[in-house]
Amino acid sequence: MTFFIQDFYLIFVKKQNTLNISRFLPLLLLCISVQGQTVRKYSNEFLNIGVDAAALGMSNAVTAQTADVNAVYWNPAGLLQLKDTQVGLMHASYFANIAQYDYAAYASPIDKQSAWGFSAIRFGVDDILNTTQLIDSQGNIDYNRVSKFSTADYAFTFSYARQSKLNNFRYGANAKVIRRVIGEFANSWGFGFDIGVQYTHKKWEFGLMLRDLTTTYNIWTIDEQAYAAVQNSIPSQNQELPESSEITLPKAQLGLARKFIYRNDYTLLAATNLNMEFTKTNDLVSTDKLSIAPALGCEFGYTDVVFVRTGFGNFQRATQVDNSTSLSFQPNIGLGFKYKGVQIDYALTDIGNQSTALYSNIFSVKVDLSSFR
Repeated sequence: MTFFIQDFYLIFVKKQNTLNISRFLPLLLLCISVQGQTVRKYSNEFLNIGVDAAALGMSNAVTAQTADVNAVYWNPAGLLQLKDTQVGLMHASYFANIAQYDYAAYASPIDKQSAWGFSAIRFGVDDILNTTQLIDSQGNIDYNRVSKFSTADYAFTFSYARQSKLNNFRYGANAKVIRRVIGEFANSWGFGFDIGVQYTHKKWEFGLMLRDLTTTYNIWTIDEQAYAAVQNSIPSQNQELPESSEITLPKAQLGLARKFIYRNDYTLLAATNLNMEFTKTNDLVSTDKLSIAPALGCEFGYTDVVFVRTGFGNFQRATQVDNSTSLSFQPNIGLGFKYKGVQIDYALTDIGNQSTALYSNIFSVKVDLSSFR
């Protein structure tokens, strides 16, 4: 969905500054069609964007050291390092404010050995013009027949973490419910599971996150009458009804991090991730069975109040017009400020337009509720 909306924006919106369903919806339903009954490289891609401006400023290299409310997304094992209840919020706009990305999370310790959390994500495009009824049966154009609809992806995650009997070893799991809606035309439900572990050895942090471990299934329901109306509105379109299911393949993220402390006031957190997919992609390392994209991030902190971050990720081998390949990457920067249990973070992603992704300004806030008791 994420890549589709980006292509849609570049091809249609940027040129015309309008959202016309007569061109948009057939491609959207075709996106479902090619997903049907097959295992796809790209499915539920909105869940790969990431959350928390602090993490995005470090190019998502946080699998090993995540230790707050946002661990519900990055690695549920990190929830065990919570001291008290936390709430996290984030908002980002993509494609010149056409798409809105929102995230909210809540997490709390249960006891000294366990913790739990919950999160909700929405990635959507609203107020899309539906012009399938613009022309009536007599051939007359009636703008009163134009309506609007939204296309949105939702994810609800329930997390649980537990301390292992082995020293410094923590593990956790996510149960995900996914809801995707394309106006009145189509909708789907999906279910999946993630498992994460963290291990601390001296001053080193190790982490492993297995996403969609059992594969994640989405089952689509398509309104055949609405689909027929789209077909009739564009004579050149003659697609069969899309299939009703899609499968998201497992992914793995392996992380390593260490924090260096200088004179008790200055800290430097260095982290790296290896993001792995079990299929062939355009990642930096790519084989038929496994593809790997590294990510590097660092955070400089002063008295645990002010933070400056940077990161490099999304290393891809991009094909040029002349069929040659070049290496692209996504550099990010970020700032953070924490005071009395409230932390506000900002990230600017893809500075300098180094990758094919669009740059975005991202803000997030994290609140430790124990500070207000």
